[in-house]
Amino acid sequence: MDLKINQQTKPMDIKSRVELIDITSYVEKEVENSRVREGVCIITTPHTCAGIIINENEPGILLDIVNFLDKLVHSGEVYEHNKIDNNADAHLKTLLLGSSEVIPVVEGKLELGAWQSIFFAEMDGPRDERRVNVIVIKK
Repeated sequence: MDLKINQQTKPMDIKSRVELIDITSYVEKEVENSRVREGVCIITTPHTCAGIIINENEPGILLDIVNFLDKLVHSGEVYEHNKIDNNADAHLKTLLLGSSEVIPVVEGKLELGAWQSIFFAEMDGPRDERRVNVIVIKK
């Protein structure tokens, strides 16, 4: 079975310490450009303080997500890693989020629910070297 694989990378310009950036339209465009009708789309980020999540793009829930993570992982705690970079909370929050998502491609479109959006979740900005990888694989 021959697989068709299309991979693209998008640089992310991060302005704040914590940002949830909707990348849905970018990912949809890459799926369209791949011309894959049936397959999967894999969205990843190769950073230990940034993640990829799927949720609703509604300001209240986005703030709730950030506040929830802050309650679980306090930035003011004493962490061993802070002796090196003072960003252990960002690493731990990203551990909870994960660094990738896999979404089916059906009839050339992402199989997302009505309210689902894809987000790049930065936990240790500002940064200018972040990136997102979108890989579309034909079934």
